[in-house]
Amino acid sequence: MKKFSYKAQKADGKIYTGTLEGESKTEVYAHVGAEGGTVVSIKVAGGGFILKLNKLIGGVKMQEKIVITRTLAAMLKAGLPISRALSVLERQSANPLLKDTIKEVNTDVSKGLGLHEALAKHPKIFSKLFISMVKAGEESGTLTEALLVIGKQMERSHSLITKVRSAMIYPAIILIAIGIITVLMLLFVVPTLTSTFDELGVELPAMTQAIVSSSAFLQNNFLLVFVLFALFFGVMSYALKTERGSKIFGVIILHLPVVSVIVKETYTARTARTLASLLGSGVDMLHALEISQEVIGHPSYKKVFTESHEHVKKGDSLSKSFMEHTELFPILMGDMIAVGEETGAVSDMLLEVAEFYENEVERKTKDLSTIVEPLLMMLIAGVVGVFAMAMIAPIYSITESI
Repeated sequence: MKKFSYKAQKADGKIYTGTLEGESKTEVYAHVGAEGGTVVSIKVAGGGFILKLNKLIGGVKMQEKIVITRTLAAMLKAGLPISRALSVLERQSANPLLKDTIKEVNTDVSKGLGLHEALAKHPKIFSKLFISMVKAGEESGTLTEALLVIGKQMERSHSLITKVRSAMIYPAIILIAIGIITVLMLLFVVPTLTSTFDELGVELPAMTQAIVSSSAFLQNNFLLVFVLFALFFGVMSYALKTERGSKIFGVIILHLPVVSVIVKETYTARTARTLASLLGSGVDMLHALEISQEVIGHPSYKKVFTESHEHVKKGDSLSKSFMEHTELFPILMGDMIAVGEETGAVSDMLLEVAEFYENEVERKTKDLSTIVEPLLMMLIAGVVGVFAMAMIAPIYSITESI
């Protein structure tokens, strides 16, 4: 049982509040309705700790959204009423937040709201892209097909992002490991050898002296160094969330060797698939561009969508802006859109572009892993070699003087 606090309005317009224990918000609506009032707002009081914790640390994973979308489409295709299908999804869901959300959506749908209107009340879970495609499906009577398209679109986008991230995980782990090993050597290994050199009165080479000085500084100021590093990463994390910081990072990543090509092709694939899904579901071009701008997110790409929106609004072709920004989109993107505009099959051409560049990104991320691995091995060998040479050089000079 949950405890709900609610605000309601009487027939004479007077606002009042109250609390009620029940299984769902439906019971609150029924209770207030029986009193002759109208519910203004409802909140879970006290007992929603698990839900609040889930919202804070977990939310709803993309894979969960893909599963419920495909399952809902399958049930609707089998002939189940939407309310019954949502009830089944609610029972199947193991995520407390998702279960509660589906229950609220089902309640709203049972009260006469359209599915897209019910979903729109949960913008943190269901994106604008998702809601717009559901709306287009409801209006055209092709909700099942729209849900299948959404499911495929989310699955391919999620798969693409996962593959790119996976390619970056291995180098990141290696670099972190190198950093930890370096710190441990400076804190524990170098001081032991330094005391030996001091006892022998050995004159240290410049490279050895630099490592010894770094070790001494780290030992004497470990807390300060730790705080500075934590502060640096904290400031960087905050800066990346700001509009200016996000823009600067976006520009930098588009100019990094090797990586920039993969990044550009990733954004091209996401742009093409998002537009193809929206246009294929019946969303008008201007609205599709607005939604795509939010989905893509990158500041540089947002500018292209803004220009495209203005061009289309004036009656110009969609392909014009994409052809003008070949520094962001490959030439193929603009050409394929132009062909689609001439043949009346823009959505189909965009889908071809999406699949082509998704395959390209997958291939290049595999190639990148193959290239990065030996480079990382060379980096590890270099770090170990520097330490070894720096520590062996004084010992070698002692043996020569004997």
